Amino acid sequence: MKDTYILGIESSCDETSVSIVKNGTEEIATVISSQIDIHKDFGGVVPEIASREHVKNVTMVLEECMEKANMKIEDVDAIALTYGPGLIGSLLIGLETAKTLSFVYNKPLIPVHHIAGHIYANSLVKKLEFPLLAVVVSGGHTELIEMEKHYSFKKLGGTLDDAIGECYDKVARVIGLEYPGGPKIDKMATIGKKTYNLPVPLKDDSYNFSFSGLKSAVINLAHNEKQRGEEIRNEDLAASFQSVAVEAIITKVKKAIIDKNIKNVIVAGGVAANNGLRNAMSELSKELNFDLSIPPMKYCTDNATMIAAAGYYAYLDGRRADMTLNSKSQDELK
Repeated sequence: MKDTYILGIESSCDETSVSIVKNGTEEIATVISSQIDIHKDFGGVVPEIASREHVKNVTMVLEECMEKANMKIEDVDAIALTYGPGLIGSLLIGLETAKTLSFVYNKPLIPVHHIAGHIYANSLVKKLEFPLLAVVVSGGHTELIEMEKHYSFKKLGGTLDDAIGECYDKVARVIGLEYPGGPKIDKMATIGKKTYNLPVPLKDDSYNFSFSGLKSAVINLAHNEKQRGEEIRNEDLAASFQSVAVEAIITKVKKAIIDKNIKNVIVAGGVAANNGLRNAMSELSKELNFDLSIPPMKYCTDNATMIAAAGYYAYLDGRRADMTLNSKSQDELK
């Protein structure tokens, strides 16, 4: 059987990335240009700046990836891209790059949903076994997705307000940590103790999440301590917050696994890199006896490797786009 090579392009936020993946499972070459050092001075990603940086970097990243892979565009079978969701200006840079390559080299254009990319990052580690539950945790998403087969997505529930990663960054700002704050909270939590009382949000019978109340509770706690002249113990606050945030996720994941009799679970998205969550998911897998897959750190954050991997399965599923394809800042996974 002929090998299939997919070239993936990711530009949904502040990383410009190009990758080539063989048969959806083998990374041939990946290049990522990150903008973290630029945006940290602003406390978060500035969309206009992100777009301009993508324009500056995308050609260089593409050329470096092809050189690293020792391949030419003619050698790949299709061009996969993140069409959404994400920052519309950033998405458009990747979109136009992919369209140009598709048109000039007469290659199929494969649209990939950003969350599908995060899910299929797991296929770079091990074969996906179905049915499975995908626990999607990132800066913009917190969702439970049931999959009966490849490229079949059924949303069981999601966040009603803030995503888990967004909540982490906002709490980090309260503590005074620079962007991106999530990884710093995770590290501090290992040092501190759970001494602050914070509410576990949305303790109901649904598969949905809510993190705005937890964020507000942290803000109010910090304000009240300041009003009393008390100094916040940052490590303890980080530990208290992370304990509750992880508990909120694990509770809903556990319910879904039991209700649906799931035996295969994958974790996807930037917050999959969180050690507190990784450890809790590992303990849950032992308790409920399911097979757990979590990507290595390099595949958790935004990258084109995951887009090329997802693009392979979309390619097999017959998904194609023409030159009318447009980017979407918001879009449901389907």
